[in-house]
Amino acid sequence: MSTHDLTLIAGSAATNNEAQVLSLRHLIDGEWVSSASGETFERRSPSTGQLVSSVAKGGMAEAEQAIAAARRAFDDGRWSDIPGADRAKFLNKVADLIDENRARIALYETLESGKPIAQAEAEIQGAADIWRYAATLAWNIRGDSQNALGPDMLGMVLKEPIGVVSLITPWNFPFLIISQKLPFALAAGCTAVVKPSEMTSATTVILGELLVEAGLPAGVANIVLGYGDPIGAMMTTHPDVDMVSFTGSTAVGKAIVAATAKTLKKVSLELGGKNPQVIFPDADLDQAADAIVFGVYFNAGECCNSGSRIIVHEDVADALNDKVVALSRKVPFGDPLNRETKVGAIISPEHQSKIDGYVKGAAREGAEVLLGGAAIELDGLDGQFYQPTVVASVTPEMAIANEEVFGPVLSVLTFKTFEEAIALVNGASYGLSAGVWSENVHTCLEFARKAQAGTVWTNTWMDGFPELPFGGVKESGLGRELGHNGIDEFLETKTVQMRIGKTRQMWV
Repeated sequence: MSTHDLTLIAGSAATNNEAQVLSLRHLIDGEWVSSASGETFERRSPSTGQLVSSVAKGGMAEAEQAIAAARRAFDDGRWSDIPGADRAKFLNKVADLIDENRARIALYETLESGKPIAQAEAEIQGAADIWRYAATLAWNIRGDSQNALGPDMLGMVLKEPIGVVSLITPWNFPFLIISQKLPFALAAGCTAVVKPSEMTSATTVILGELLVEAGLPAGVANIVLGYGDPIGAMMTTHPDVDMVSFTGSTAVGKAIVAATAKTLKKVSLELGGKNPQVIFPDADLDQAADAIVFGVYFNAGECCNSGSRIIVHEDVADALNDKVVALSRKVPFGDPLNRETKVGAIISPEHQSKIDGYVKGAAREGAEVLLGGAAIELDGLDGQFYQPTVVASVTPEMAIANEEVFGPVLSVLTFKTFEEAIALVNGASYGLSAGVWSENVHTCLEFARKAQAGTVWTNTWMDGFPELPFGGVKESGLGRELGHNGIDEFLETKTVQMRIGKTRQMWV
């Protein structure tokens, strides 16, 4: 097909000149420090190739120092011993600072990740709301009591901060995902060491600046920049770390579980997904098509919640495909700094090649590429872009039907019966999210009960609220973020048993 069938937005590299190149350093024990080795690395925009940031390349020394600072800060109680109300005030102050700096944060998020600027701004606003929600939880850390153990016994259940936590975040939603972890850890009274992805470090460093401005005591939150090897390895194995919270690929998540087994740390993992939307014959196809297009192209499909797997009843498959293709042609993609753009750049050339490999492999196996299916060069932009792609006639054994493509690629499978649809949904090794489209509430409820997923959407896709927990089952992860679960992840449960009144003899 011709690229004229798609809505292209060319770019002008001149718009990037509004941003200066950032020099990023580690935040350790309240101080901004360069690497002991003096080494740095560069991050260039995936949409233009322009230099965005020069980043201190951390190593074992910086990781060790950051962990030690977090350990001291936790053990002396400078944060964990203060009232929850005071921690809440701090979190709200950070939220206000995020709002004040939204434009700057969004600009560097866009430059480093390639996501559209309007999307980045919305995410930063959502992140501020998460900080405010976490603040409400800091006021309400509560345990339980048991007053029916007999006349001389009282039982109490206390909730206490788990200690030092390692927070490791990915490149696709760098500011939003650290905001799904750090404020909850701080609300609980924990101290933290944060390692952002080496490809998107800028906005986490900006967050560090806001934490310092808000008055966070030194050592409570530390940021180490660099690569997973060696920094991430130390953050998951060091004996002074009590918990690891990681968002990223399932393969790395499995490696973290293996590494933490030696010290039996608590682990919280938000991993991959191959998220299905099931469309029944009575569904509103126009609404479903709109949500499908949003779900697969949001963040260029580089999203664990991407609705990349459509399972549609064979009676309406052709009609739905026509609607999805027609809408896909209208999706503006190209220059991330253009406010009309909805699909931006792919994070790296290597990742774009991986995406293309899935599409080409499916075509060789007999799938039909209805739209897109190739990388594209755009005028004025020296980066990597992949066309919005729809692949039909996909069968369950194909890699594109089971593996996480992590790009703007939709796979379409068909079914005949409810039981067959559920089998396809649950046949994947992942279980992050699932969706159902039907006007029959009984169909929706039965699907919600039988789908193996941490989140089920009915007649919608990818709505999100800080009040509701998020996480997956099977190979999509362990634990939950957001909601009350978001703070519970960072709390330990302690039982206290008290004998009251006259103590009776227990033995002789």
